[in-house]
Amino acid sequence: MYILLCSNGKYYTGSTNDLDKRMQEHQNGEGANFTKKHLPVKLVYYELFQRIDDAFSREKQVQNWSRIKKEALINKENSKLHDLAKCLNETHYKNAPQKPHLDSARRPTHLPERN
Repeated sequence: MYILLCSNGKYYTGSTNDLDKRMQEHQNGEGANFTKKHLPVKLVYYELFQRIDDAFSREKQVQNWSRIKKEALINKENSKLHDLAKCLNETHYKNAPQKPHLDSARRPTHLPERN
């Protein structure tokens, strides 16, 4: 699994069983469409795996990370990874505004009683 820094400042995450060959392909514009459009690319991080399917799984995991979390990985700031994994947007259940709890024994005041 590897991470490239592209000329547009964005990261590209990939996996391969031959990193040197794959880097040459990227630099020659024979790699992914994204890197082809944003040459040159620079290898900023890689991890070695015994099995390509493990590398591919790790690639998919890292692809879903935020830029700041990828940069913590690249900069070997492993202690930051756990905190950066926490969802901080307002849709996350821990950060969403609290809704009043409706007691199941009481009816909301805006609904009429049913007979």
